[in-house]
Amino acid sequence: MKLDHTMSAIVTGGASGLGEASARKLAAEGAKVAIFDMQGERGALLAQEIGGLFCEADVTSEVSVDAALAAARAAHGLERVLVCCAGIGPARRTVSKKRDSAEFVAHDLSLFRRTIEVNLIGTFGLVAKCASAMASLAPCTPDGGRGVIVTTASVAAQDGQIGQAAYAASKGGVLAMTLPIARDLAGYGVRLMTILPGLFDTPMFDGAPEEARRALAASVLFPSRLGRPDEFAALVSAIIANDMLNGGAIRLDGALRMAPK
Repeated sequence: MKLDHTMSAIVTGGASGLGEASARKLAAEGAKVAIFDMQGERGALLAQEIGGLFCEADVTSEVSVDAALAAARAAHGLERVLVCCAGIGPARRTVSKKRDSAEFVAHDLSLFRRTIEVNLIGTFGLVAKCASAMASLAPCTPDGGRGVIVTTASVAAQDGQIGQAAYAASKGGVLAMTLPIARDLAGYGVRLMTILPGLFDTPMFDGAPEEARRALAASVLFPSRLGRPDEFAALVSAIIANDMLNGGAIRLDGALRMAPK
């Protein structure tokens, strides 16, 4: 599918990191981009810069998502593209030992539940709502394609580290539902692919000491560095452009395989 000025795209988590890079890339290719995020000031500035629209949205709230979708559709029309980048990445061991104590503490279930709600349920909710809109559109490709969805999992879905039980479970769910959703949507001409990014230079690492950043970069086989958000965005663009990419997952990680910690 080739993007142009008539096409609307939605990027969740679009105010920063991988989502920001994706929003910039899609806007540069001509799409009308709506940024869904909870970072109001940052999202509004980015939307102004790329000629898009900012919609404050909490992906765990159906009311919030519905309001954001209504605003985006009123301004840009029904979406042809959805890129899901909204997510959180807490770290907590299944069992931890209190410092200077013999007491053991179980993983906080509320934190586990929150991670699933944001990363997995939040993703599925947007996918289902946007796919239903895409299915109503006229085909825009020779193959009868109507829309493209890109979801974001993580290499942690396949080799999660110590302390990543909640995160890995949420991203593993995103990976696992890729093929079933693609099969569900095939009859409507809507494609879905998932990207599993490795270590990327996003705001998640802004507070990390330089020594820690170097160690992380060294763990990537080749190129031995952190990924750039624009490299993620380039893959999003390639998925949108290639009609044969459907129902699969792509590791974007420089051949990284995560060690236990």
